[in-house]
Amino acid sequence: MMMKDWLLNQPRWLMTLLSGIFLLLFWQLLVVFGGYDRFILPGPVDVWKQFLIVAEDGRLLRHSLITIAEVIPGLLLGASIAAPLGYLLAKSPLAERLVSPYLIASQAIPIIAIAPLLTIWVRSTYWSRVLVAIIVVFFPILVNMVAGMRAVPKELYALMHSLKASPWQIFVKLEWPSALPILLAGLKVGATLSVIGALVGEFVQPKSIGLGFLLVTARYQFKTDLVFVVLVALGAIALTMYALVNYLEKRLLRWQTQQ
Repeated sequence: MMMKDWLLNQPRWLMTLLSGIFLLLFWQLLVVFGGYDRFILPGPVDVWKQFLIVAEDGRLLRHSLITIAEVIPGLLLGASIAAPLGYLLAKSPLAERLVSPYLIASQAIPIIAIAPLLTIWVRSTYWSRVLVAIIVVFFPILVNMVAGMRAVPKELYALMHSLKASPWQIFVKLEWPSALPILLAGLKVGATLSVIGALVGEFVQPKSIGLGFLLVTARYQFKTDLVFVVLVALGAIALTMYALVNYLEKRLLRWQTQQ
């Protein structure tokens, strides 16, 4: 119990550092005592050496920038489409009855099955990848927007109507602040899923650019250490996107902290 209390009182960066060191030690012990060949499970040192190689020749940075250039538009465009549609579905029962069955059914179709069709329909390699990211982030943000709108108490609507508030005033003063926390939670999920969407698009449309292409190349060449480097880079991009949305949440929801 004392160890648990001590750990809870430590700063988050220290806990992250300690957990990272523990993970690396466990990884190294697994390689040493598991008897794995290097091309099956490389050790942390092997992955670090490969990271230095691809970082020095510029491959990692070049492919990472391409993937980031697909992830950010995918998230922004997906959110800009999902949020208004979610508002419409929450406000209009007729629109929900007409559209919701198709949206729910679309989630049963794996994105890896749709992505090849998108690469055929969309001539641009770049925009076909972005479109896959848009589709992946669309549904979580849409669902959270609908949930946020429905979480607004009906008594507050009655109060706003008694004050003769216009529809725009109701949206700005009541609906948007009430739905924003839940919408931002969906945006956090979308921030990580956008990386997956861009990666799937790169798998289906490999054109010598992007971390997905680098990952496929490393797998075919049995360079497992390079596969680990790419996976770490993808995780870093996802964490950065999540951190940016988390920062945005703190800025937009300062009033909750003040209360």
